[in-house]
Amino acid sequence: MSILVVTGTDTGVGKTVVTAAVAALARERGSSVAVVKPAQTGVGALDPGDLDDVIRLTGVTTTFELARFPDPLAPAAAARVAGLPPVSLDQAAVRVAELAASHRLVLVEGAGGLLVRFDEEGATLADLARALSAPVLLVTRASLGTLNHTALTLEAMAGRGLDLAGVVIGSWPAEPGLAERCNVADLEMLAARPLAGALPEGSGSLDREAFSRTAHAGLAPVLGGGFDSSAFRSTFRL
Repeated sequence: MSILVVTGTDTGVGKTVVTAAVAALARERGSSVAVVKPAQTGVGALDPGDLDDVIRLTGVTTTFELARFPDPLAPAAAARVAGLPPVSLDQAAVRVAELAASHRLVLVEGAGGLLVRFDEEGATLADLARALSAPVLLVTRASLGTLNHTALTLEAMAGRGLDLAGVVIGSWPAEPGLAERCNVADLEMLAARPLAGALPEGSGSLDREAFSRTAHAGLAPVLGGGFDSSAFRSTFRL
């Protein structure tokens, strides 16, 4: 059994697509996969959420959304504004551990970044990862500003004793500019390891078959794919 927590440097960096890519590759290897979203914010009660995208892209249907709040805010704030109880990360840890006992891989997708608050006491995804003794996969932007956000997140992880599973660029532009191309080497330097993947922009709109091919090409062997950071860098010149 294995648990992998997926977080990002910010909201909208591609966490759901990366989560789906990891799930798709694991499912194709014959592994039993479950995906957990402790808190979904910014969608109505009947609207599709992030897990619906995971199901559409991968065919993995063992998914669990533990709390939902309509306003597009951090989970603690969204619960407060809605007048609803916040999600309990203690209960989330119990649920994830139960799933890990019967599944080869359990993916836990956070909301926003690593230190976004889930309740008024300040519980974060970092606390959940630590409670589960789970490595954390960090999804970043490619664009200008990503280096500071990535460095701060990695520093926060190290300070809390969390293991880094890798750094993945969640949306690599079709026509990368100078900043994006330079950032690849710098992201690897910050992580002290090769990039664990880069998924092309628009990957989340693909059909399941095309998404599977993209996941294979866009994630490194450590995540079940064939991405080679050296070969990736050779596709553009600085």
